[in-house]
Amino acid sequence: MKRSYHIEVIPCENSYFCNRMKRWYLYPFSLGYHLVTGIRNTMYDLGIFKSTKFKTPIICVGNLSVGGSGKSPMVMYLAQYLSKNYRTGVLSRGYGRLTKGYEVTNYESNYKIVGDEAMQLFERFKNRFVIAVSEERVPGAKKVISDMDLDVLVLDDAMQHRAIKPGFNIMMTDFNDPYFKDYLLPAGDLRESRAGVKRADIIMVSKCPDELTEETKQYYISRIRPDRTQKVFFSSIGYDENVYGREKMHPDNNLNYYDILLITGIANPAPLIQHLSKFSQRVKHLKFRDHHNFSEDDIKKIVAEYKKLGEYKLILTTEKDYVRLKSFDYLRDILYYWPINVIIDKREEFDQIILDYVRKN
Repeated sequence: MKRSYHIEVIPCENSYFCNRMKRWYLYPFSLGYHLVTGIRNTMYDLGIFKSTKFKTPIICVGNLSVGGSGKSPMVMYLAQYLSKNYRTGVLSRGYGRLTKGYEVTNYESNYKIVGDEAMQLFERFKNRFVIAVSEERVPGAKKVISDMDLDVLVLDDAMQHRAIKPGFNIMMTDFNDPYFKDYLLPAGDLRESRAGVKRADIIMVSKCPDELTEETKQYYISRIRPDRTQKVFFSSIGYDENVYGREKMHPDNNLNYYDILLITGIANPAPLIQHLSKFSQRVKHLKFRDHHNFSEDDIKKIVAEYKKLGEYKLILTTEKDYVRLKSFDYLRDILYYWPINVIIDKREEFDQIILDYVRKN
């Protein structure tokens, strides 16, 4: 008997949905945005605006568009891989935090101090590598490299921060929403023109389906049109075989026994929803905007929806959202998260390129 699947999306006041097809009327404003960003990039290219270069190897993971394109899992992969042989650090802006300035994540940190992404990294890896935040990338990079005596620094979401000049750029683009089909803000989601891809050393097509064919790969490569110094790789999202709570865990194949309330505060929850559909028939989804700062009213809404579910039920969320939601006492024992990792096609070749860059510098 074929298993049916149903997911109910519950609208929230703070939910966010962006559809470029409905924003065609904003194209004239995109021309102005193109002019401003184009002049800015030209100023950096000509050296009129200063771009600081470091002796320490710096790898930037970024993209051309707003929203999720798989940057965080890639940063996680790089930091974990490089830390096996090098004193490694990660520097991000600390988006969504309530503080400003330079902070190093430690056991006394929380998402309000360093942001959810930095806290997510620390919760998983603890002190395996250094995790710092600073909205000013140049002084932040100088301080973390000097204070922590780093061999290599990974910059999270810094492709448009031209004041710092990384030695190596990895540009992420979503398989389902590639930059070459997108348009500049506000009509589209691009933060700068498609020409920005020229600054990338590696273009990583992320969130690819498992059954990706060579023909499809060649199509994407033909649209990206890399130059002779650039490499194109493809990656997908790999989910853990278990979901984890404060003291318990459940194998993913046991999720079918539960009514699930899915809570997301990420840019694109579609891959998670698609993966969950393989395991559970009964899901309600509360969708909040990316980096949403959950309030007491939000928690009351979550609890109210949770109580409507059947006898066997749980709340499932992302690893990033978990670091924010677990601070609410009522959710601690019923809240679970699903860890993810990036799976890179031709990983050995990718790893070798990264190692060669670090070793040479």
